[in-house]
Amino acid sequence: MDEMDEIVQEFLVESHENLDQLDRDLVALEREPGSRDLLASIFRTIHTIKGTSGFLAFGRLEAVTHVGENLLARLRDGKMSMTAATTDTLLAMVDVVRELLTSIEATGGEGDVDVEAVVARVTALLEGRTADPMPGAAPALAPAPTSAPAPDAPLDARLEAGTAVAPAPHDAQDVEATEPARRNVADASIRVDVDLLDTLMRLVGELVLTRNQIVRHAGAQSADQELAGAAQRLNLIASELQEGVMKTRMQPIDHLWSKLPRVVRDLGSALDKSVELVMEGRETELDRSLLESVKDPLTHLVRNAVDHGLESAADRLVAGKPAQGVLTLRAYHEGGQVVVEVCDDGSGIDPARVSAKAVERGLRTPAQLEAMSHADVLQLIFTPGFSTAAAVTNVSGRGVGMDVVKTNIEAMGGTIEVESVLGRGTTCRLRIPLTLAIVPALTVECAGDRYAIPQVSLLELVALDADRAASEVEDVNGASVYRLRGALLPLVRLADVLGVESVRSDGHVLIAVLQAEGKRFGLVIDRVLSTEEIVVKPLTSRIKELGTYSGATILGDGRVALILDVQALARRVLSAEALERATGHATTVETTAATDHLRMLVVGIAGGRRVAIPLSSVTRLESIAASAVEQVGSREVVQYRGAILPLLRLDRHLGAFGEKQHDELTVVVYSAGDRSVAIVVEEIIDIVDEDAQVRSDIDDHGLLGSALVRDRIVELLDVRAAILAADPGFYDHAPLEAATELTEAL
Repeated sequence: MDEMDEIVQEFLVESHENLDQLDRDLVALEREPGSRDLLASIFRTIHTIKGTSGFLAFGRLEAVTHVGENLLARLRDGKMSMTAATTDTLLAMVDVVRELLTSIEATGGEGDVDVEAVVARVTALLEGRTADPMPGAAPALAPAPTSAPAPDAPLDARLEAGTAVAPAPHDAQDVEATEPARRNVADASIRVDVDLLDTLMRLVGELVLTRNQIVRHAGAQSADQELAGAAQRLNLIASELQEGVMKTRMQPIDHLWSKLPRVVRDLGSALDKSVELVMEGRETELDRSLLESVKDPLTHLVRNAVDHGLESAADRLVAGKPAQGVLTLRAYHEGGQVVVEVCDDGSGIDPARVSAKAVERGLRTPAQLEAMSHADVLQLIFTPGFSTAAAVTNVSGRGVGMDVVKTNIEAMGGTIEVESVLGRGTTCRLRIPLTLAIVPALTVECAGDRYAIPQVSLLELVALDADRAASEVEDVNGASVYRLRGALLPLVRLADVLGVESVRSDGHVLIAVLQAEGKRFGLVIDRVLSTEEIVVKPLTSRIKELGTYSGATILGDGRVALILDVQALARRVLSAEALERATGHATTVETTAATDHLRMLVVGIAGGRRVAIPLSSVTRLESIAASAVEQVGSREVVQYRGAILPLLRLDRHLGAFGEKQHDELTVVVYSAGDRSVAIVVEEIIDIVDEDAQVRSDIDDHGLLGSALVRDRIVELLDVRAAILAADPGFYDHAPLEAATELTEAL
């Protein structure tokens, strides 16, 4: 259903309800012709229908309600008195309005419903003439015919209004069938108080807990087949009931967005900015409780984007942009979450200003900032009191708000990310759970206690026996990592986080691979118990302040389990550098001051050869489908993040033979400025600190020499030559500093 269909649907529901009220009010008005309250209520109802019908371009409906509104205005103002003829005419008008609504619902238009007769009748009363009866009409309160109306007769309640309906001819078979009347759109819907829905949701939550306990008990008593069958039926019914109740709480995000065009328009006018608001994904549904919770954070982000994100028309023209700025709201479902993006095409966030402000306020030292990635620097805007605004306005600039936005989003189990390109614009991305009431989870055990991990954060489980754990779990710069399909995955031991002693002593390692804020890490646990739907219970403030748990639940066996806060866990125990290195996201671009040691990414190419690439030249690691590679002239390219990247196959560049065919290509992406290249390798092997003293300057095409790394000879890649081989014009448009420093260091 498109946007206009939804508006018409709501109009029909409301209008049918109003017409039923009109029938009652008009009959009551006949008994109390002087009641100004009844007249005022009837006038408002007809006025509402008239206004909306005009907006939706239903001309005949607007014409009927317009003359009816004029008649009611005369009655309300005391210029006319209520008589039986007036009541009959108003009821006839209501009947025609109902016929028009029925036609609109059935066909989408007003059809061939005749409105001229009732308009003439109302007009005659307004002019003081005797109103002619409607064609085929009987006197008021005439007895209804006993024969059934034709199956296609309009459901207009003319009998209730006192107008006889002539039966249409039909055969005996039709009479025997007396076909059931089709419900109109109002009869097919019901309005329910929100508090009642919340009560139902709580009861369903308790039912789910009881269901889990009975199902587990029945599973243990496998000999009792009747109990097992009853438990299965209970499981099915409870699941369907839960799904049905949760659907009643889901509302399209457009209910929230509908107020934002006015906010953008008013704020743009106040700031003398022309802003186009684009909204995509209006139909995306979200639990109504979360919809209310996200209202204020989203409104703040929109106001901040208009105030500080978008430039003035004059500044935009100077920058070569259209005078009108564009603010885009986008919503979609992804991985059991709702993603809401607020994007502007404004000036972007200057990381240099953010860094300067962070140093000024003592939040970070220059050395710390130098080691931080671009994304981590941008995250500093969520620090309490942080602001880079040049001027304080009545909208923003006092350093209050972005930290509150983040706090509110995280309080509902969500996350917020910010991406910005200087001069091009900023995107704030909210990731919000679909609902907080009942969520699927993996229950695990650590040191004899049970914990729940929301499945929305769980990617996979990896079990390693003692031999594999000893050889495949490595130590990189003091941190445990596991090589998962060529990528280094940082490991966190839940026992260490909780400060307890693991009961597992057989050398086996069980890893839950989790994703938090777009980054992956492995959580080492003692045992996996089961997967089940859990009912989230709130925590006391003291436990929540620990920053490790997001809630609690009661498991099927009646035991209480704490729900792990995966996002908070990742932030507390993992450094940004380790996460980025493992997940393939943006890696900190570092310049190496020391010449004795250089951090290297070791990759494998065809023929078993190993090549070292300075980590400072690695922007990110990615996996790209081989089918995505395209040919432009003699070069291979791939579409990547809205750009076209040239590919360099390191095997061919270095003359290696025996290249293998893969469905997915492992690539090392290097970016500088707005230019990037992708270097295809066979596999990612390790990240090491290369000792400059154990080196050889014996080189070959594309190499700077070799080094002895962990008892293996590793070739040192000439990064600048490789980049130029992929994109000869790379350094004509991108900064030279990074590659120059790399070459000097090597």
